[in-house]
Amino acid sequence: MVAETIGQDPAATPAVQTLGAVVIGRNEGDRLLRCLQSVRALGNRVVYVDSGSTDDSIAIAKALGEVVVELDLSAPFTAARARNAGFKKLLQISPDLDFVFFVDGDCEVVSGWLDKARNFLDERHDIAVVWGSRRERFPEKSLYNMLCDFEWCDYPLGETKLCGGDALIRVGAFQQIGGYRADLICGEEPEMCVRLRHAGWRIWRLNETMTLHDAAMYRFDQWWNRMLRGGYGFAQGAALHGAAPGHHYVRESRSAWIWGLGIPLATLIVVITNGWWGMLLLGVYPIQVTRLALFGKRSARENWWRAAALVLCKFPEMVGQIKFVVDRLRGVQSRLIEYK
Repeated sequence: MVAETIGQDPAATPAVQTLGAVVIGRNEGDRLLRCLQSVRALGNRVVYVDSGSTDDSIAIAKALGEVVVELDLSAPFTAARARNAGFKKLLQISPDLDFVFFVDGDCEVVSGWLDKARNFLDERHDIAVVWGSRRERFPEKSLYNMLCDFEWCDYPLGETKLCGGDALIRVGAFQQIGGYRADLICGEEPEMCVRLRHAGWRIWRLNETMTLHDAAMYRFDQWWNRMLRGGYGFAQGAALHGAAPGHHYVRESRSAWIWGLGIPLATLIVVITNGWWGMLLLGVYPIQVTRLALFGKRSARENWWRAAALVLCKFPEMVGQIKFVVDRLRGVQSRLIEYK
């Protein structure tokens, strides 16, 4: 059981002198407490970056003796900006660090992960980023948590083109490419990985459980906003790196346009010009759900829910794409799209 491995015991886990951690959060409360306790073996090589919390998150971090950076919210907040600020502060405290583990404040680090990840990078000097499996802490508590857990499991193992928000990064590589793009409201990790790969670095995912995440998604509107944010991120990524040879997020963006807007629009045109039989075009949606479910690798129940979500999510992703286009035309940066 994964949960049995949680929690870093300073007496059992040797201090990783070459490694520090940056934790970011906003109103995470007890989730933040678990997160900070899970990296306490790193001692004073931990920085917590808070983004305008109105709960006791800052007090929790200070009570544990962590260095706290309170992000200036006069500029638009992004997770990328918070991570960059945390990295800068951490290097001021410990300038000789070789690796930095970035982790979201709603995640708990699995015992032993940091040593495994650090040892892997020690042995593979061509790799800039190593990450593992992020799993949901309570997938059974809601359909949306379960879907989130599926999402974490869908990434391939071995060499990958991207990483998630929880990842161990080589300090020199991070500095070489200038860290995260602070203006991205999501998808900042894959975008950073594009630049790392262009610089000759490689990204690797280990077959190890890395963190437990508490999505705390219990309502449809939370899931919708999360998918909308994803669509916005796809659009941003494609605008930045969509050209050949990488075609970053081009396929994902095209899929949102086709399934979220193209098919409904085509159906409307056919209905107007040829009558109500044109509604039959909408049959491609249940056909696609069935196809995805039949080729799923989980239980029948899980396969059908995942298939339905993969098709339905094209609509909020389309909204996110449109929002990006509008923001770009207006020349404004979007505020963070939050789901909890």
